[in-house]
Amino acid sequence: MTKADSAQVRLNIEGMRCAGCVSKVEGALAAAPGVQQASVNLVDRTAAVRGDTSLDVTDLVSAVQAVGYDASPILGAENVADKQNEEAAHFRSLMRRFAVAALVGLPLIADMFLHYLPEITAAPLLWLAIGIIILVTMIYAGRHFYVGAWRAFIHHSATMDTLIATGTGTAWLYSMLICIAPGLVPEAARHPYFDASLIIIALINLGQALEVRARGKTSEAIRRLIGLQPATARVVREGQEIDVPIAEVVAGDVIRVRPGEKIPVDGDVLEGESRVDESMLTGEPMAVQKKSGDSVVGGTINETGSFLYRSTHVGADTVLAHIIEMVKNAQASKPRIGRIVDKVAGVFVPTVLILAVLTALVWLNFGPEPRISFALVAAMTVLIIACPCALGLATPISLVVGVGKAAEFGILIRRGEALERASKLTAIVLDKTGTVTEGRPAVTDIIGEDGDAMLRLAAALEAGSEHPLAAAIVAKAGDMPGDKKLAACKGFEAISGQGVGGRVDGHKILLGNSALMAAHKIAVDADRGEQLTALAAQGKTPMLLASDGKLLGIIAVADPIKDDSRAAIARMQAMGLKVVMLTGDNRSTAEAVAAQVGIAEVFAEVMPEHKDAKVAELQAAGEVVGMVGDGINDAPALSRADVGFAIGAGTDVAIESADITLMRSSLDGVVTAIEISRATLRNIKQNLFGAFVYNSLGIPVAAGLLFPFFGLMLNPMLAGAAMAMSSVTVVSNANRLRLFIPSGQASGGKS
Repeated sequence: MTKADSAQVRLNIEGMRCAGCVSKVEGALAAAPGVQQASVNLVDRTAAVRGDTSLDVTDLVSAVQAVGYDASPILGAENVADKQNEEAAHFRSLMRRFAVAALVGLPLIADMFLHYLPEITAAPLLWLAIGIIILVTMIYAGRHFYVGAWRAFIHHSATMDTLIATGTGTAWLYSMLICIAPGLVPEAARHPYFDASLIIIALINLGQALEVRARGKTSEAIRRLIGLQPATARVVREGQEIDVPIAEVVAGDVIRVRPGEKIPVDGDVLEGESRVDESMLTGEPMAVQKKSGDSVVGGTINETGSFLYRSTHVGADTVLAHIIEMVKNAQASKPRIGRIVDKVAGVFVPTVLILAVLTALVWLNFGPEPRISFALVAAMTVLIIACPCALGLATPISLVVGVGKAAEFGILIRRGEALERASKLTAIVLDKTGTVTEGRPAVTDIIGEDGDAMLRLAAALEAGSEHPLAAAIVAKAGDMPGDKKLAACKGFEAISGQGVGGRVDGHKILLGNSALMAAHKIAVDADRGEQLTALAAQGKTPMLLASDGKLLGIIAVADPIKDDSRAAIARMQAMGLKVVMLTGDNRSTAEAVAAQVGIAEVFAEVMPEHKDAKVAELQAAGEVVGMVGDGINDAPALSRADVGFAIGAGTDVAIESADITLMRSSLDGVVTAIEISRATLRNIKQNLFGAFVYNSLGIPVAAGLLFPFFGLMLNPMLAGAAMAMSSVTVVSNANRLRLFIPSGQASGGKS
C-alpha cells in the first residue's frame, strides 16, 4: 500500500491496565472496517492504526468501546501538554486513594499485633460497622478496579481488574458473612480479612502511582523534541516586525531570528549570517554556519548573528514535526518479541482465574482445618500476585525509552521491528559515495612549480564543464585569495576517455590522463609516472596539466573520506560485524578507499540495479544484513536488507526505503543505533525474565507450595505489595536506558 492510498490514526485509550487489555483492544481495532494493522501501547495508553482510505475514526472509537474501553483521537503534538497534566492528576488521585485506604486499614493491621479489638463473635455489631466503613473506603479507593472488572464481565472478558476485584471482594464478603452469620463458618475459620482487602487496594494504588511517575520519565525524549519549537515567531509584515503565535505562521512569511533565539519553522536564509546549533535534531555538537541560500530547521537554536529567512514548511510539515511523528509511531509499534508476550498475556488472566479456583478446591478437599480459611487465603493470594502488569510493560516500556534515546542522538527508528532486528545484525554493507566518503569530489593534490597558476589555468579550462571533477577544480580556485575572476576559455573540447583541451590567454591548455599527453606528444617523465601511480593507489583521480606542449604538473581530485569513517568502521568490526563496501566505482579506486578505512571485502563496479542482489547474496550465506546508503540507487538495497540505514543528508527516496534514518551524515550513527538496539533488547529480556520468574515463583508460593514443607502461607497483603512493586521494578529497569552513552563518546552507561 502506498502513502497515497493509506491512512493512519492515533488514539488515546482509557481503561487499560494490563497486557490482557492490550490484546483485547488490538483485536477489536484489527476487526474494524478498513484496518490493515493495529498496535496498542500499554506504556502511554495509545493505539496506532493503519488502514486504507476508508478508515473512519468513529468506527475505531466504537470498536474500542464495544470491548469495554474508551478512546479518543489524538489530533497532534498539542495534546502532549494536556496528557502530561492528565498524568499528573492521575498520579495525585492514586496517591490520595492510597493514603485513604492505608489510613483506614492501618488500625486493623496494628490490631494483628496489639489485639485491642474484641473477637468478631464477641462484638459482631462493631465488626459489622467496621465492615461498612471498609466497604465505603474500598469503593472510594478501589472504584476503578471494580468498574473495570464489571466492564470486562459484561463484555465477556477478564482483566487485571477482574483479579483484584475478585480477590478483595471475596475477602470482604467472607468477612461480612462471619459478622452476620458466624455459625455458617467453623470456629477456627472465623477470622475477618477486612485488613487484607483494604491494604491490597492501598498497595496496588501506590504501585500504580509510582509506575505513573516512573513511566512519565520514559517519554522525556518526545517532550524535549516538542519543547524545541518556540511559542511565537517574529514575522516581517507590511515592513514591520511583529511577534505572532507559531500557529499563525504561513509558508512564505519572512521571519527575523535574533541571537540566542530558537528558529520557529523551516525555511531558507535571505540575508545575514549566523551559526546554528542543530544538536537536538542531529546529535552533532558543533554549530553549523548559515548564510544566504542555506536552509534552517525549526527548533534549532541561533547562536550568534541575526538573520532573515523565508519560511518554507510550517505546522505538521516541518522537519521537527515529522521527527516527532516518526518517534511516536516507532514507540507505538511492536517488535516480534512484544507480540509474542501479548499473546501469552491475552490468556494469562483467564488461566489465573482457573488456577485460583483449583487452588481453593485443593485446599477445601485436602487441606488442614480451618480449610475454608486456608482456601480463601490461598485463592485470594493467587489472584492478587498473578496480575500481569509487569509482563505487559516489559517490552513497550523499554521500546519507548530506547526509541527516544536514539532520537536524542539524531537516529530516527521507524518501527519497533527495526530496533529488534538491528540487535541481531552480523554484517553491514556500506555504500561508498556519500556514506564512507563525503560524496563531493575535491582537489587533494597540486604537484608542480606554481600550484596557484596551475589551478587557475585548469579552472579556466573547466569552467564550462558540468563534470563533477571539473566542479571540484573550479570550487578550489574560488577558495583562493585574490581575484576570483577566471580567464576566458576559447575552443573548449572534451576528448572522450582522455580529458579536455582549449585556449586560455592564448595558450593551448590540456588537462587529462597519460593517453591525452601521448596523443599530443607531451613527454611524461618517470618521476611524474610514479606520482600518477601513487595517487591512483590512494583512490584519487590524477590529471596531467600541460601548456603549449609542456607538462606543468599534476592536479589530483578525490572524493574525501569522512573524518570519522575509519573510526566508526573499526567500532563496527570490534562489535563482531562483518563490514563490506559496495560501489559502482572501478575496482582500483574502491579497493584504495577500502584499504584506507580498514575494509577487507569490496563489491566494486556494481550497477545500481544489482546492489540489492549483492545484499541478497550475503543473506543467502546466512548473514543478517544492515545496508547503509544515501542515494536513489541505494533504495532497492535498503529495502532488501534486514535493516536499512539512510544517511539523513541523502535523498527522500533512500530515507523512505530505510528502517532507520541518521540525521547526521556519519557512520557513527550506525554504530550508535546498533548499540542502542542491543541495549534495548537486553533490557527487554531482563524485564521479561524478571516478570516470568516473578509469576512462575509467585503463583505456586501463593497457592501454598511452601505449606507442606515449612508450614508457611503467603500473606495476601504481601502478594499485593509484590505485585505492585513488580511493575515499578520493570519501569525503573527500563529507565536505566536513559543513562546510555555510546561507546564512541564515553565509557560506561550501558544497560
